[in-house]
Amino acid sequence: MRVALVSLALALGTARAATAQVDVHRRLSGRLGPDVLAAVERIADSAAARHLPVEPIVEKASEGAMKGVAADRLVAAASVVLHQLTQSATAIRAGGVSSPEPDAINAGAVAINAGLSPADVQAVVQRTRAPYTPAATLRVAATLAALGVPGAEAVDLVGRAVNAHQVGEAALLDLPRQVQAEMGSGSSAAEAAEHIGHTGGGGGSGEPGAPSAHGPPTSGHSHKP
Repeated sequence: MRVALVSLALALGTARAATAQVDVHRRLSGRLGPDVLAAVERIADSAAARHLPVEPIVEKASEGAMKGVAADRLVAAASVVLHQLTQSATAIRAGGVSSPEPDAINAGAVAINAGLSPADVQAVVQRTRAPYTPAATLRVAATLAALGVPGAEAVDLVGRAVNAHQVGEAALLDLPRQVQAEMGSGSSAAEAAEHIGHTGGGGGSGEPGAPSAHGPPTSGHSHKP
């Protein structure tokens, strides 16, 4: 269930600053009281002003309205999403991407919500290189975190898989399946990640110059209410 929610969150789109208020009204008018709607609009406007995706905030408020969440909790949840989006964008920029794509910011925010730290998000971005994008690697890291894989192990597995792809080995997108298979045999998420890393899942660490869990790459790439 938790992984399904992460996948749903990662599928969200974005809204431009000029349409932020209109989208909030269109999606939430009649479902929220005037004061709550105004508060969510202010949060969405703040996100737009920072060049952050607005849609995750609208979705969080919509989810809260559907569940009948109390007004103060709904507004607080929307504020948390804004904070996570801000943390994500800052971490991605620190990882070397000067102008993060909305999908990458959203994926990083979902990863933070799932348990990764901003430093983990930064490390994932630092280890990302073609043909992968920060959005793709952060989505996988978010899914691993949602499964319960600790941050350092999630970063390491993603980094190994990115390196492995360059020599035609394990696929990045197969990592969550590998972890789930190990967990199905009785391992914890942390144990599964450790076993996959030690047995070469995600590509192993045998490539020359492979970075450590939170180290720099060998070459650059140039939310519940």
